[in-house]
Amino acid sequence: MEYIINQVIQFFDMFLSSEIIIFIISMIPALELRGGLIAASLLGVDWKIAMILCIIGNIIPVPFILLFINKIFELLKRTKLKGIVYKIEKKANKNSSKVLKYENLGLYLFVALPLPGTGAWTGALIASMLGMKFKNAFISICLGILTAAVIMALFSYGVLGMLISAG
Repeated sequence: MEYIINQVIQFFDMFLSSEIIIFIISMIPALELRGGLIAASLLGVDWKIAMILCIIGNIIPVPFILLFINKIFELLKRTKLKGIVYKIEKKANKNSSKVLKYENLGLYLFVALPLPGTGAWTGALIASMLGMKFKNAFISICLGILTAAVIMALFSYGVLGMLISAG
């Protein structure tokens, strides 16, 4: 992940501020808030500013995913991109049992724990595919994002910060 984050930073660093870069990274699937906070630490952005920007950046796509992803996927299944859609759905279905078992709490935990394959994008996709109520899913995902932000800030500005300043 750090390699990808460094590549994104190098690409945008020529014409965007560090704050805009971490905001954009936080909206990118797979990188999301985790990648945004790591990038913020690498770029020397104050942790309080980084937290706010990364949380907002990670939340922005969620309502659109919850409301429109099923319709978008149905349209894409009629194109040459159907293989990608089926692959994404298969991955989401693989993770959906955890969410289905505990519903809102499961969705919150799925988003909150910053592990590979988890996060707001996948959580919103799972919630949408399971037909969860928008309000409940959105609240669970937002609370998960806030929790993940605290965990990642401690890692990025604590553990990672110590490694950067030691090196």
